[in-house]
Amino acid sequence: MKKFDIGFPDLDGLNIGVVGLGYVGLPLAVALTKAYNVFAYDKNPKRIQQLQDKFDITLEVSKKELENCERLIFTGDIDKLKNCRCFIVAVPTPIDKNNLPDLSPLVSATETVGSIIKCGDVVIYESTVFPGCTEEECVPILERVSNLKFNNDFFCGYSPERINPGDKSKKIYDIVKITAGSTERCAVFVDSLYKNIITAGTFKAADIRTAEAAKVIENTQRDLNIAFINELSIICEKLGLNTNNVLEAASTKWNFIQFRPGLVGGHCIGVDPYYLTFKSQELGHVPSTILAGRAVNDGMAKFIGDKVIRELNARGLSGAGSQILILGLTFKENCPDTRNSKVFDLIDNFLANGCSVSVWDPFITSWDLGVDHEYSIISEPKVREYDVILCAVAHDIFTTLPKSQIVSWKRTDCSFIYDVKSCLPSDVVDFQL
Repeated sequence: MKKFDIGFPDLDGLNIGVVGLGYVGLPLAVALTKAYNVFAYDKNPKRIQQLQDKFDITLEVSKKELENCERLIFTGDIDKLKNCRCFIVAVPTPIDKNNLPDLSPLVSATETVGSIIKCGDVVIYESTVFPGCTEEECVPILERVSNLKFNNDFFCGYSPERINPGDKSKKIYDIVKITAGSTERCAVFVDSLYKNIITAGTFKAADIRTAEAAKVIENTQRDLNIAFINELSIICEKLGLNTNNVLEAASTKWNFIQFRPGLVGGHCIGVDPYYLTFKSQELGHVPSTILAGRAVNDGMAKFIGDKVIRELNARGLSGAGSQILILGLTFKENCPDTRNSKVFDLIDNFLANGCSVSVWDPFITSWDLGVDHEYSIISEPKVREYDVILCAVAHDIFTTLPKSQIVSWKRTDCSFIYDVKSCLPSDVVDFQL
């Protein structure tokens, strides 16, 4: 009998191993317990201890949800996953300082999984990658470490994550799941596996490379749309126009797409396009449109920072010694994730100009950052302390601030308020992006 004839694992009573318990892996592990036994692995012992204590620092899963997951076991011991027949890898895929894909977390996780897979097992990847990465980069590692043969002894699937961190209105169950497999039988298995837990349903892609490409262009498209609006805001400033007024007028057309200017960071929109441009350039094509959009969005922190410094000088306050309060440090609203947040670039600009910077973000403490920094993380702003109040992140707590409280933070009549996210009361704001 050929090993191929061993068949695929039975979904009934299936043991699934989830590798990587961050913003994607943990909600996925919890969701999978609706139908399967889940062994959730992370190499960070601190993370495992917190989850065993029913606490999720990412705030994606509540204590009550963790307490109700009787079919979920957290572990830092990969050997505890040996009885699993399906493994799902959900680790970050960042970029390096040169904006090139950093596959080291993916490689490490793949080596870990390769050390325990058996004949007939299925390995599914959820990490965002460039088209071809699963079969060109990950599969050879699995074969080398396991001494098993791809599509004969073991199989691979791909189902890209679509979780939106901090979004409580759309949970993993509510988002259509793209699925794919390395063979038709595997594709059916992967699709059926997710179909059992995803209320919104699944979409079976033609193959793994198609699914990889579909995922990476989702965020690339959004990145380009935001880049257009960001460039519009730069043009509007030079024209003396209010960007939001222009967008409000344009939005009266039925097919106008709604986007707003702002800082574009995080581990998705600010990263994924570089995975696509990397593969494109490797194949000999320079993706000029995508790279231009990235350049615009990566440059917005400098644009905002330079404008603030110019305004300080125009008001006779000078950048050197000015007190700046920044509202928000995370890369998006109502989320404690600071990865690739462009607010850090904004802070660097102010510090380079001699400003003193205080940051108020209820989701973040100095301890969370874990490194020395030249700016202050404060628990609440002080009255009559700041020359500039700049709202960088639209946390709900900021959008509901009383006008009088916001104004009370201004040090002098020359102090001003810059609302990057257009989320504060417009009659107290001096500038919007």
